[in-house]
Amino acid sequence: MRSARLSRVRRAGALTLVSALTLTALAACGTSSSDDSGQTDHRGSSDPAAPLDPKTKVTLTIDCMPPAAKAAELKQWKEDVAEFNKTYPNVTIEGRSTPGQCLEPPRFTAMLKARSQPDVFYTYFTDLPQVLDHDGAEDITAYVNDDTVPLLKDIDPGVLASLKHEGRLYGLPTSNYTMGLLINRKLFERAGLDPDSPPRTWAEVRTAARKIARLGDGIAGFGEYSAGNTGGWHYTAHVYSVGGDIVDASGTKAAFDDELGRRVAENLHAMRWEDDSMGETQLLKWGDLQKQISTDKLGMFLAAPDDIAYMVQQLGAAYENFGMGPIPGGRNTLAGGNSYMIKKGISPDKIKAAVAWLNFKNLTPGKGQFDWARAKADGLPVGVPQPNFWLHETKAKDDAARAEHATMPVENFKPFMDNPVPGKAEPPKAQEIYKVLDNVMSALLTNEDADIDKLLSTAASQVDQVLAQR
Repeated sequence: MRSARLSRVRRAGALTLVSALTLTALAACGTSSSDDSGQTDHRGSSDPAAPLDPKTKVTLTIDCMPPAAKAAELKQWKEDVAEFNKTYPNVTIEGRSTPGQCLEPPRFTAMLKARSQPDVFYTYFTDLPQVLDHDGAEDITAYVNDDTVPLLKDIDPGVLASLKHEGRLYGLPTSNYTMGLLINRKLFERAGLDPDSPPRTWAEVRTAARKIARLGDGIAGFGEYSAGNTGGWHYTAHVYSVGGDIVDASGTKAAFDDELGRRVAENLHAMRWEDDSMGETQLLKWGDLQKQISTDKLGMFLAAPDDIAYMVQQLGAAYENFGMGPIPGGRNTLAGGNSYMIKKGISPDKIKAAVAWLNFKNLTPGKGQFDWARAKADGLPVGVPQPNFWLHETKAKDDAARAEHATMPVENFKPFMDNPVPGKAEPPKAQEIYKVLDNVMSALLTNEDADIDKLLSTAASQVDQVLAQR
């Protein structure tokens, strides 16, 4: 998200700097032109709430077209452009693709500062403050309604809230995720545990981890990150799971140096040093735990569902070897996702065309990214529980379509799907905070004599400084 997996990598700060390569997607029928001022050959209704006039001629540049290396995804992009042009024959879609990854933090920030983002640019939910600081995105509130996005009321309000500031809407979602407990079903069975009933409390996790670690042969019961900003990201997930906060309601002070934050730290330290259930290899970052669980060397870790597709597609694992339950503790779970925003200052016709494209590509069940029959035919994974930001009857229909065309045993995710945990957004200045909290996680997992009170106090002071910076 991107795929959801890439957002996880981005949040973890584990991306490699790459240069942008602009490619042109399948050409639209007919001709169109648009000058740098955003003027178009044909202007539609001046009412921002009115849908795009199909006669309008406009060219849109759009971020994160799949690269050539992702042949199936690129094929589908081109098919979707052609299908979209049946309704809007005068809209030309020009896709931009970045080899390797979709976006990464330094290039994204530089793009905003230079105002060089395409008309429709890819973001993560946590990017909104940065985008607004650079006056980079259009307020699209007036353009998004039941006519332009027919299923608007069926989108989870919590997902849309991540794209709003002071009640105004600045983007449309492409995917969302919440974290749960990913398990290795094979190791659960070997340890005498029920893979259809993953642990629901941190005490149960601790007990199960000890049993799995006793299998020997270098197998760890539970794994955690502690490097590359991923340690701080997961410490945040732990704190949320027991009802705590990383930042207070004002957004100006750290909130984890308290009883709940200390409980999380003490539990992880005990699992590592008293139980010896987390393995000796530490300072792990995104990708390391996926490799361990894929090779039957790890029993469980916190993850989002899309990790499963990554492990199968990239690491050669088997879908049936994995299952998921809700995050232990169950008070809240860290939630996030990806979206597209529209560049500030482009013409109203371009904004309308962008909303029309995003609605077709990302917000229409049975079409675009939700065409599960096509995904299965093209050899792409079907059945991963997320993205799933739908509500009501739309959700029921989309869930049924996923199950019908599933390429994996969806019943393995039933505990996760049947026991949803309220999602909680990442803290402000998330990456900077995660970098600080990496120090807490790495000390807990590498130093048996770690002073937990001092670790949390020092980290809280550093986070206060981060939050005080403009």
